[in-house]
Amino acid sequence: MAACLLNHKVHLSELDFELPKELIADKPVEPRESCRLLVVHRKEGKLEHRSFTDLPDFLKSGDLLVLNSARVTPARLYAAAEGISFEMLILDAADSEIAHALVAPSRKMRPGMSLRTQGTQTLIRVQAQTGEGQWELVLDAADVTWRELLAGEGHMPLPPYILKRRKTKVDVPEDRFWYQTEFADREGAIAAPTAGLHFTQAMLAELRRSGIDHAKIFLKVGMGTFLPVRTERLEDHVLLPEEYEVSIKAAEQIRQCKGRVVAVGTTAVRTLEFVAKQPGGICAGSGSSDLLIAPPYDFRSIHALITNFHLPKSTLLALVYAFGGTELLRHAYREAVREQYRFFSYGDAMLIL
Repeated sequence: MAACLLNHKVHLSELDFELPKELIADKPVEPRESCRLLVVHRKEGKLEHRSFTDLPDFLKSGDLLVLNSARVTPARLYAAAEGISFEMLILDAADSEIAHALVAPSRKMRPGMSLRTQGTQTLIRVQAQTGEGQWELVLDAADVTWRELLAGEGHMPLPPYILKRRKTKVDVPEDRFWYQTEFADREGAIAAPTAGLHFTQAMLAELRRSGIDHAKIFLKVGMGTFLPVRTERLEDHVLLPEEYEVSIKAAEQIRQCKGRVVAVGTTAVRTLEFVAKQPGGICAGSGSSDLLIAPPYDFRSIHALITNFHLPKSTLLALVYAFGGTELLRHAYREAVREQYRFFSYGDAMLIL
């Protein structure tokens, strides 16, 4: 496991900005590649307002897109016991009978309780509390696994800011498509690598025909990505480790890249930067990373970044500030608000060159 790496004392107030609530997107645009694209030119210090369909204009033959292939599990589950309704975010759905979950309201749960799921009335036994709001649960059903249970009646783990914007306050069937990249092929994430949501398989194929290939790596997006920062100094925030893997093929593609390595999303950046810091640089391997990136930071693995617009006071915003330059990115975010770009997971995109 890597130690948390920070080169500078960043105060949370430096990562704050004003955002009108109406700019928080509660669903994506359709088709997904038709969102807006704010292009940030670091060297020239200028911005361009474009469409995501214009992305090929800024890429060259020999460039390599690096995608996070994590597939989002429908990990939100509703159950009840003793007249109390519980919402659970299952963190590690697998084929075993035991799982761990974030539970609300956690204060009303206790060891030994027997829950029944909202849909199939499947029995779940509460084993023990394992942390703040976190519980170990046992599936008391011989004919179903956690993975199967969630596939059948789980809900997509949409961020709260999306649900709050909806009149119904719930997910819809379309979210199983909307909140999933078209290239996702490895289960386990409990949040989407949202920069990848803008790509279609057709667009990736067209880019490949133009000499712009893509490599797929894996970061199991989890609590380390989305837990809010509760410390005034970012360096005091503990970034929970997340599982990653870089295949032999992906490592070879990155090492042999003749153009620019273009990371698609902050999770791809964190994975590549963690691996690049290991002896031997970008090599195939797997493990856990808790790498926290904030300005100033010396990037070793990427030349450009495609990303969404991130929450204020977040580690993701600190990362894009580090890559794009704090003052230029603050200006870009102010401009995005002024031009009414759509923010966060279902929102518009940014290309930092």
